[in-house]
Amino acid sequence: MKKEDVNYSLYLVTDSTPAILGDKNICHVVEAAVKGGVTCVQYRDKTSDTAVLVDIARQLHEITKRHNVPLLINDRIDVALAVGCEGVHIGQDDMELSLARKLLGPDAIIGVTVSSVDQALEACNNGADYLGIGTVYATPTKTNAKSIIGTAGVREILEAITAGGHDAQTVCIGGVNGSNLERVMFQSSSPLRNLNGVAIVSALMAAPDPEGEARRLLSLVRAAPLFRQDGEDRAGQKLVEAHDIIALVPAVIKAVHDATPLSHNMTNLVVQNFAANVALAVGASPIMANYGEEAPDLARLGGALVINMGTVTEQGLENYLKALRAYNQAGRPVIFDPVGAGATSIRRAAVKTIMANGYLDVIKGNEGEIKTVFGQNNVQQRGVDSSCTLDTSQKAELVRKLATREKNIVIMTGKTDIVSDGERVFRIDNGHEYLGMVTGTGCVLGTTVSAMMAIAPTDKLAAVIAGILHLEIAAEVAAVRADVQGPGTFVPAFIDELLRIRKATADRDLSWLQRAKVSRV
Repeated sequence: MKKEDVNYSLYLVTDSTPAILGDKNICHVVEAAVKGGVTCVQYRDKTSDTAVLVDIARQLHEITKRHNVPLLINDRIDVALAVGCEGVHIGQDDMELSLARKLLGPDAIIGVTVSSVDQALEACNNGADYLGIGTVYATPTKTNAKSIIGTAGVREILEAITAGGHDAQTVCIGGVNGSNLERVMFQSSSPLRNLNGVAIVSALMAAPDPEGEARRLLSLVRAAPLFRQDGEDRAGQKLVEAHDIIALVPAVIKAVHDATPLSHNMTNLVVQNFAANVALAVGASPIMANYGEEAPDLARLGGALVINMGTVTEQGLENYLKALRAYNQAGRPVIFDPVGAGATSIRRAAVKTIMANGYLDVIKGNEGEIKTVFGQNNVQQRGVDSSCTLDTSQKAELVRKLATREKNIVIMTGKTDIVSDGERVFRIDNGHEYLGMVTGTGCVLGTTVSAMMAIAPTDKLAAVIAGILHLEIAAEVAAVRADVQGPGTFVPAFIDELLRIRKATADRDLSWLQRAKVSRV
């Protein structure tokens, strides 16, 4: 096989350790995986004697040759030469690429592990045929990983080698499996370049049915991503003007009114009743279910999930992750509210864990919370409050950067709300000070947005803005009612006005929308 013809879509890296392989025969596992669709195999064994390595490599090569799949040897140039296989894969601490090329010749496939832009560019400049980019996420098979780069790090490397004019193939490695493969490929992609494939270790080597699992994983690699934000009009143009976005709001609210979508809230006891009442008022069907085992059934009902990190416990975090994975697998929206994210080290760690274990369609938080999510860990919150230190332009840039990195929608709440999908940035100047005087109003914004997202509109950013306007304009109207004397009387009036706006919109009365204060940043 010519190296330019190699398909890296589903790249199997073997693991012979008992913890992963168990008592199975490595050759049987590899053959089954190749039959299922594995397109490239790397034999990796860091502990066996050379004679054993050569013997197993020869057996593996017989298998891969029958299926026209290349076999690469991890690190050991001598084993590759003894076997006569297609090439090698070398790490940063292994033999230099130039020497490996000299020993193996120009036709050999040589891949290099990289975890930074500098390493990637150096490997490309020295003639690497492909890059193994990672570690994406921490994994038991890579306990000595020097750095976990996440999907943002993968994308940064893809953008750098593209800008440098390099055409090396790329796969990512580290914690990639069937539950996150589509998300990893989606969030890693840049406008100019996508990954050529994914490297899989334990998800295949430990699989009860390697052939069936390989077939499933390959179908995921080839499938269109579940996570997309279109936001284009009929002419295929991105809607970038505030008036175009506002024009979509009534259709979103009416769709919620007509469909009564499920709003699954995993939230703290303080706001459960309030959130449920708000969900009913905007037209959703609320369920307050914090037990993650229920999530797969609920995710199939066509709604959206709100993960409100108001109360952080080890068991609660496990439930969040179960629900997050279930909704991701069902292709349903997830709204993440990292309440008090910067208050404690426990909360900061929880944010990282949640973000590493699933795709979040919307991240909503105040300035301090968004700073923490972005990675500015020097931010210290007293609780759920936010210390405001950024001006509007700085807030807009932070929100845009986070949305670009996560390939989702980010809301920074405050006196002025900032919303972005990474390309478009809008500010919303609606709302009322009473919203800041009542416990849980920020939380119920997540509930409201979940109802809008659940109807799967063409433009997700418009759906988010619809939810914000619905809630904040209702607050403005409620606050000036004659029967409202302060925060205590505000809450029931607020819920009334949420319902009134929804019913008015369904009846095509859009006078309330004249209050909308949305502008581009």
